[in-house]
Amino acid sequence: VQLQASGGGLVQAGGSLRLSCAASGRTFSSWGMGWFRQAPGKEREFVAAISRGGGWTRIQNSVKGRFTISRDNAKNTVYLQMNSLKPEDSAVYYCAADLRDGLGPQRYEYDYWGQGTQVTVSS
Repeated sequence: VQLQASGGGLVQAGGSLRLSCAASGRTFSSWGMGWFRQAPGKEREFVAAISRGGGWTRIQNSVKGRFTISRDNAKNTVYLQMNSLKPEDSAVYYCAADLRDGLGPQRYEYDYWGQGTQVTVSS
């Protein structure tokens, strides 16, 4: 399993970005997927998760109403749409695959990780 995150960049506060995570493997549609982020000097934290079929999602409270997770199983890709970005959203964002499809918020629940994409929000 290989995960390739992309779409990060520099954006002003209030702006939007859409992150993508392309996955290898023909069983993508059987995995739950998640997004985490890690700011300098901080622990990696959960952002959002989506079930294998896309029917269930879980969003961290601090980004609820601003971030949306979605997936396209035909394209083996999961997305994180980020709107109304704030400077505190600046971090490296990682996608991860959960082979048990648990929608969990803990790092240990995820089996495979992408390399991360940097998001920087200027004030």
